[in-house]
Amino acid sequence: MTDVAHGRTATYPDPPTVDPADPSAAHLARLVQRYGRSPFTPLETVRHELGVDRDTFARLLATVRRRPDLRAAVTSGPSGQYWTKTILPLERDGVLDNVLARKVVYPHIIALYPGPTCMFRCHFCVRVTGARYQQSALADGNAMFASVIDEVPPDNPFAMYVSGGLEPLTNPGLGELVSRAAGRGFKLVLYSNSFALTEQTLSRQPGLWDLHGLRTSLYGLTDEEYEETTGKRAAFGRVKDNLLRFQRLRADRDRPVRLGFSYLVLPGRARRLLHLVDFIAELNAAAPDYPIDFLDLREDYSGRPDGKLSAAERAELQDALGAFADRVAERTPTLRVDYGYALQGLKAGIESELIRVDPAGMRPTAHIQAGVQIDVLGDVYLYREAGFPGLPGAQRYIAGRVGPGRSLAQVVEEYVHSGAGVAAVPGDEYFMDGFDQVLTARLSQLEADIAAGWRDFRGFLR
Repeated sequence: MTDVAHGRTATYPDPPTVDPADPSAAHLARLVQRYGRSPFTPLETVRHELGVDRDTFARLLATVRRRPDLRAAVTSGPSGQYWTKTILPLERDGVLDNVLARKVVYPHIIALYPGPTCMFRCHFCVRVTGARYQQSALADGNAMFASVIDEVPPDNPFAMYVSGGLEPLTNPGLGELVSRAAGRGFKLVLYSNSFALTEQTLSRQPGLWDLHGLRTSLYGLTDEEYEETTGKRAAFGRVKDNLLRFQRLRADRDRPVRLGFSYLVLPGRARRLLHLVDFIAELNAAAPDYPIDFLDLREDYSGRPDGKLSAAERAELQDALGAFADRVAERTPTLRVDYGYALQGLKAGIESELIRVDPAGMRPTAHIQAGVQIDVLGDVYLYREAGFPGLPGAQRYIAGRVGPGRSLAQVVEEYVHSGAGVAAVPGDEYFMDGFDQVLTARLSQLEADIAAGWRDFRGFLR
């Protein structure tokens, strides 16, 4: 099936084959289309849209459940990334059922936030300017992180990652923590700005070579762009030198650390995507046998209250994404590009729904069974963007503190049994990143379905 938008022809999967003689065929097609575009719609909403009774609707849902082609049509839709990247994997692992049942289980994902400070001040970051953790807190903080690493059940090698908060590489003990985790079979990915990924850092912290992956956040492709975004002069040149050196060392040492980037497409910079490919190609040339592994592209929706691009921005970005994909195929054919929840559909010329949960839609108990964030002090945060020192209102989203004699498992158990909850206020929605937003929307949808008597079919796809 094709569509034409902004001068570019988009191709996406044809609707599933249905029997024209079957009176339910049109209903099935509408169901697939609805959930391919709007995955978080409660079942009762769609039943009323179709105008069918409960028995008929149950038969339709059962048909979707047993038809792989119908499921595939949903997950290949404009919002299919929500299904394939987040919703269905969490369903498969039982995470959502654990949250709904308020079970005391170990968090599915644990984010370690070991950075005491950051050298950048990005205009879209919620960090309080000048806020940092005291250096005197690092020894106890790293001992606490080590205890968490020793505590995490070893059944999921990707149960932990290292991020922030603040820049992780500003913690001089990070390499030892990475080695400790690797020794237990965990595959840690480090999220970093790579400004401190210097030769001295790698020499002093050889444990960094035990990382499974290094994901560098790029804030531009020139010193001027970096300074405009981060406030730091001559930063891009240093980051580029660090990455070129890391590439050569990765090849010389034959270390399988996966290397990739996160790139936020800021307003007015869509055309810079071609230069991004050229930059990655330059890094590949430094170590031809070790090309850059991945690139995560995201759109910046900060400052847009409705979370929507203007028509002009959308047209420019779609055209830029098409040219970008062509350049990737030409210059970096082994690069795995992840376009995220919104850009995947836009790239194909299809509008997709970007989830924007407001304070009224936030769940008082959050989703501690799904994931937590732990900072240098041992504070366990419920949302990924809350773990910054001094951030107004963020302390309300601390579930407890890990420390001597108090494990993460104990913090989770006490929090769940307490029935504690937080009444959200305007601005709290910025404590949630995209993952938190998706989880919140999905859990609210599931609760609505169950309350409406659709427990067996809750969430449409399982």
